[in-house]
Amino acid sequence: MILVSTNYISGKNLDTLGLVKGSTVQTKHIGKDLSQGLKHLVGGELKAYTQMMSEARDLATQRMEEEAEALGADAVINIRYASSAIMEGAAEVMAYGTAVKFIEG
Repeated sequence: MILVSTNYISGKNLDTLGLVKGSTVQTKHIGKDLSQGLKHLVGGELKAYTQMMSEARDLATQRMEEEAEALGADAVINIRYASSAIMEGAAEVMAYGTAVKFIEG
């Protein structure tokens, strides 16, 4: 499966299958949440949250790819990510794009 953020794939003719998406809501356990809250006092990267968001993007991408495969897609183009806070310490990440099939010729 080819995944790209562009709206084309060089050298390929594409047939659009439709929108595909994947999402997840992630949170860290209370101990990590408290330690990251203390980091707010001194500044710097919140590594536990950085890791959480990276894992969330990976899972959302995987779910989007699975939805594309179910449609028989060869690729997903024009991939975008969106995130939003659900509650303190929890975030939703969504990956979405256009599933396409390669056309011969």
